[in-house]
Amino acid sequence: MWINITFWDNKKILVTGGSGFLGSFVLEKLKEKRINNNDIRIPRSKDMNLSRLENCINAVKDIDIVIHLAARVGGIGFNREYPATLFYDNAIMGIQLMEAARLASVEKFVAIGTVCAYPKFTAVPFKEEDLWNGYPEETNAPYGLAKKMLLVQSQAYRQQYGFNSIFLLPVNLYGPRDNFDLESSHVIPALIRKFIEAMQSNKKEIVVWGTGKASREFLYVKEAARGIILATEKYNKPEPVNIGAGFEIKIKDLVELIAELTGFKGEIKWDTTKPDGQPRRCLDVSRAKEEFGFEAKTDFREGLEKTIEWYKSNILKAEL
Repeated sequence: MWINITFWDNKKILVTGGSGFLGSFVLEKLKEKRINNNDIRIPRSKDMNLSRLENCINAVKDIDIVIHLAARVGGIGFNREYPATLFYDNAIMGIQLMEAARLASVEKFVAIGTVCAYPKFTAVPFKEEDLWNGYPEETNAPYGLAKKMLLVQSQAYRQQYGFNSIFLLPVNLYGPRDNFDLESSHVIPALIRKFIEAMQSNKKEIVVWGTGKASREFLYVKEAARGIILATEKYNKPEPVNIGAGFEIKIKDLVELIAELTGFKGEIKWDTTKPDGQPRRCLDVSRAKEEFGFEAKTDFREGLEKTIEWYKSNILKAEL
């Protein structure tokens, strides 16, 4: 009898950040592979703080694959307020977890970086070779550099120890289950919440940070999860890989599109005393397609509509 053996058979998998935004979709993708729940370990930060080495050592016991998604993240305001926290927590978690995984002879380590690691003035589209051509945008730098150190560690561990670690660079994500807390959320969930709350309270205007001239690229969260799973299965090289949609949109156009989709008809005012962040952001996604066949398929407008609907059905409904 012929038996189809897959990459995931008999694997025990650690998913840090598995209860978070991206992590919840990565877990769904893993379950589509018919992996037994008992073979997936999801440490919760309240029970297992990965900034402590002993917790990292315990987390990787008997594990074959580590998918390291756990991170401290936020929007521009959060980044400006807590740069030290963002640097320390992200650096120490990743460094200690990778070392613990190496010592435990883990078969593969998947490190998740960030588009914030790219230099502030990077030629568009961002190519992976451009990562070291300058300093990141200042408000993102502590977070971006902490994550980029995992690339250095990953490559050094491969060179010295033969440790199979890969490094992925996802662009800004959005979608259902995102963080809609205005104190720490990214631009899309923050805008959705602002517009809907403005309509609820009959506000005639909302204020948006910056000039609207900066551009961003956004990837639907389910696509990011699919890309991570494909890379885990098929990619085993030291070079970093961008995970994105390969398009950019100006913040001004994004704001107007979300206003249209939420039904907000008031005035949009720009607070130009606040920073724009990185001037432009758009990835070259050819390496992901060539190496493991990943290509984003979700239409941006459709993805936004699904995100808005999820917010209305879950967060908004719960608050009413």
